[in-house]
Amino acid sequence: MSDLDDARAALAEHARRLVADRLVAGTAGNLSVRVGDLVAVTASGVAYDTMTPEDVVVVDLAGTPVVGTLRPTSELPLHLLCYRRHGASAVVHTHSAAAVALSLLRDDVPLVHYQTAIFGGAVSVAEYAPYGTDELAATTSAALADRTAAVMRHHGTIVLGATLRAAYDGAAHLEWLCDVWLRAAAVGTPRVLTTDQVADVVERFRGYGRRDHASPDGRDE
Repeated sequence: MSDLDDARAALAEHARRLVADRLVAGTAGNLSVRVGDLVAVTASGVAYDTMTPEDVVVVDLAGTPVVGTLRPTSELPLHLLCYRRHGASAVVHTHSAAAVALSLLRDDVPLVHYQTAIFGGAVSVAEYAPYGTDELAATTSAALADRTAAVMRHHGTIVLGATLRAAYDGAAHLEWLCDVWLRAAAVGTPRVLTTDQVADVVERFRGYGRRDHASPDGRDE
């Protein structure tokens, strides 16, 4: 099986997870993975809970179809911009409820938990623009500056990752952060971390899991 086949299979699997994890409703949201100079991306209008690898479309970086007969997602311009401008290897776009609700109230995701650091710091809310447009791609790209995630006002979230799993896990984390703030704000004024506190965790995460000073038997020294 080729890398492209693997990518199409992984996208179909994660598309089904989107529904099971309630990160989308119906055929909303989309995912993609870059494989060299090609991008495997979910098709428009295909039910995610029954998606198969054959339903995944492959395009080049200009958006020209290469594999598949279905039409790519209408958000293809946004996905391609994430690859060209932000160096993404995978992109996950959700329509998750807590993130959309927060986008109606805030210009950013409050620093309610140190896990915000996985995105490089505070996550911004991009101004509304119609779906599938160059305007949406531009406003979302601006919100992604120096970050790997953004919330799109009246729309959903977008998360970039070095792998599809990383991008997907990031989308789930971002939805959780939005939900935590909404729950706390419903009963009072939430206490949040400072930008310096989150910046400290960003630095800590850079070496997370590394064993540069491990002993021969695998124990950290």
